[in-house]
Amino acid sequence: QVQVVESGGGFVQPGGSLLLSCTASSTIFASSVMGWYRQAPGKQRELVALFTSGGVTTYADSVKGRFTIARDNVANALYLQMNRLKPEDTAVYYCNANLHGTGQQVYWGRGTQVTVSS
Repeated sequence: QVQVVESGGGFVQPGGSLLLSCTASSTIFASSVMGWYRQAPGKQRELVALFTSGGVTTYADSVKGRFTIARDNVANALYLQMNRLKPEDTAVYYCNANLHGTGQQVYWGRGTQVTVSS
């Protein structure tokens, strides 16, 4: 059974930092486009950052220069370093595995809450 599990969320003041981690089953990780998405209350889920199996990264404009996505294909782990956090970054953050990047087999974690507030 494929598993995707996030960790590392929490409460932080504006300007602070958090590191999110995600592990996915070894059967899919290396062949998947891995990504972070987020969903704020009352809003649709949106893309935060992607990391393809070929090493290409993509970021939402709202997080460019503040967030960094990284992946470790040996540990089957995906990370999201979030710096200079803003209240508008408050959301549930989800890890996503898109096998072969085709959208035919997509796996989601349960999400981790990030709250940015003074």
